[in-house]
Amino acid sequence: MSAIDPAALRETVRDSGLFARDRPVVAMLSGGRDSTCLLDVAVALLGAPAVCALHVNYGLRDGAGPEERRCRELCGALGVELHVVAAGDPEPGNLQAWARELRYAEAERLAGERDALIATGHTASDQVETILYRLAASPGRRALLGMPLAEGRLIRPLLALTREQTAAYCVSRGLPFSEDPSNEDPRFARTRVRAGLLPALRAVHPAAELNVLRTAALLREETELLDGLVAAELEGRSGVEVARLREMPAALARMLVVRLAEQAAGTYVPQAGERVAELLSLARRGGRAELHVGGRAGAVIEDGMLRMVRLPPRDSAPPDGD
Repeated sequence: MSAIDPAALRETVRDSGLFARDRPVVAMLSGGRDSTCLLDVAVALLGAPAVCALHVNYGLRDGAGPEERRCRELCGALGVELHVVAAGDPEPGNLQAWARELRYAEAERLAGERDALIATGHTASDQVETILYRLAASPGRRALLGMPLAEGRLIRPLLALTREQTAAYCVSRGLPFSEDPSNEDPRFARTRVRAGLLPALRAVHPAAELNVLRTAALLREETELLDGLVAAELEGRSGVEVARLREMPAALARMLVVRLAEQAAGTYVPQAGERVAELLSLARRGGRAELHVGGRAGAVIEDGMLRMVRLPPRDSAPPDGD
């Protein structure tokens, strides 16, 4: 592990501008290298009174107790208020999804009480893995965009740093951190990306990870332009004339349909863009037509207009209209 200058790393984080806002921060603290680095940097840049930490003890493995104690010791040494949540029994289904929803719900509650931002320790290494996983698991341009620096209360101040850099920072500062054994568990898709796909890409080209990150950055800039075109087309309306949809360039039509579907459903519905041809075909039949376009979004075509509605849960949702 190469040495690192802690002051230079902090300046990199400061330059992101995410800690420049006049608001306190809730730092999500697992006890690993990234979140330990995050907390120490936040205290250095903002001062301990502006920072509190949240640790969720899932109690799912033997190391959970020592990790909590390490977090308590770290926060005590830094003078940071720590909130610990005992998770209780996991819900059936996707364990990682349950854990993620729990910690973000607790973070939102805590941040809401303080009108604070929520800081996570996501790094550039996480960004590459996220992009590659989404590229394999879901279609569409959004899969290649990765995680934004900020969305709502949530900020990711370490997104310009690698996992190796956060570890080197902790070592240079004498900050002990935990290694989560689940990060090496091949049952999890993220682990398979890290252990299998990334080494294969590095074998193809040593700058593979940097190229993935650069591509994501360029696509984000281009997406801002495209989103502006969609917004200008809709002008705040919740629907679009089918005749106008028919004459649009295919890419713009897809993006507009996705935007309407996601506004109605309140969540991502990237597959809606694949239904443009079906929507236009239904419109040619005349009368009223409906089509489930994905997720909780349903399209309604009536009087020459296309609009989207939010559907009830799938177990009571009407069948597709195709």
